[in-house]
Amino acid sequence: MDRHSKHGQRRTMARVTMALVAGGLLWGAAGSVAADELKTPVMQQGADREQVQMPRHGQSQQQVRSDYGQPQTVKGPVGDPPITQWVYDDFVVYFEYDHVIHSVKKPE
Repeated sequence: MDRHSKHGQRRTMARVTMALVAGGLLWGAAGSVAADELKTPVMQQGADREQVQMPRHGQSQQQVRSDYGQPQTVKGPVGDPPITQWVYDDFVVYFEYDHVIHSVKKPE
């Protein structure tokens, strides 16, 4: 073999070795990454939902305040469209602009 062939083989072997090492590092990193599994109990709001009166979709903030009083906490508005949360003792009300888009019972 001439000098150029040996040098080409060495470069090829070096590239193969680097590829194997890099692949091994990636494989090892992928194997060591573990996701924690978070288990959250699903609330069964079907029957319970009837026990807690909550604002309905489409109600205005004025109607909610009139029917349920002042919220304990107000969060927001955030984003576009602006979303605001009103937190009450038993539920949270979500508003888009000034109308209810969703009410959610708090977990017990």
